[in-house]
Amino acid sequence: MDFEKYIQMFFNKVENNAVAIYNEFSLQHELGIFLRNVIPKPMKVEFERNIGFFNNDAKCVKSEMDIVIYSSDKNEKYAIELKFPKNGQYPESMFSFVKDIKFMEQVKQIGFTNTYAVTYVQDKLFHNGSKIDGIYAYFRDHKILHGEIKKPTGQKDEILNIQGNYQIDWCNLGNQGNYYMISI
Repeated sequence: MDFEKYIQMFFNKVENNAVAIYNEFSLQHELGIFLRNVIPKPMKVEFERNIGFFNNDAKCVKSEMDIVIYSSDKNEKYAIELKFPKNGQYPESMFSFVKDIKFMEQVKQIGFTNTYAVTYVQDKLFHNGSKIDGIYAYFRDHKILHGEIKKPTGQKDEILNIQGNYQIDWCNLGNQGNYYMISI
C-alpha cells in the first residue's frame, strides 16, 4: 500500500485549505480520518495504539503509535508517528523528531510492513536559520541523519542510535507551512 502517496494527498488538502491543522491533535485526527476514507477496506485505522497489541515483548523508545493501519489478521501493518511543534524549542523539538524516527525503526524491526515519521511545521526556523551545526544540520542543511544523536540540551544524557540513513527534505505548502515524511 502506498502510504507516501496518501500522506502527500493529505498535505495537498492542507495546502489548499481543505483541511485545517492547528495543533498536533488535529493533525493526528484529520490524517486518520482522511486515511479511513481512502484506504481500501477492511484495513483498520486506529489512534494511539500501544505497541504491546502487536508484540508484547517489544522494547522501544516509546510505547504508543500515533496512527496504526492494519489488516484483521495483523499480517499487514503500518505505523505513522506525527509531530507538529508549536512552541519553538528548536533543538529539543528536533531531538523529538529524531526519537520518532528511532521509534519507527524499532516498530519496523518487530515486523511492521512499513513505518513513517511525519513532521509538520508552520515555523520556518525548523528548516531555515543561521545555525546549521549539531542537530540543526539534519533539519536545515540536509546532513544525513545516521548514527549516534545526542540530546542537544539539558543533561544531554540521552543518545539515540539511528540505524538507517535519512535525509530530511521539507515539502513547502505555501502559506500553510512545511512538512517532511520519512519512510522507514
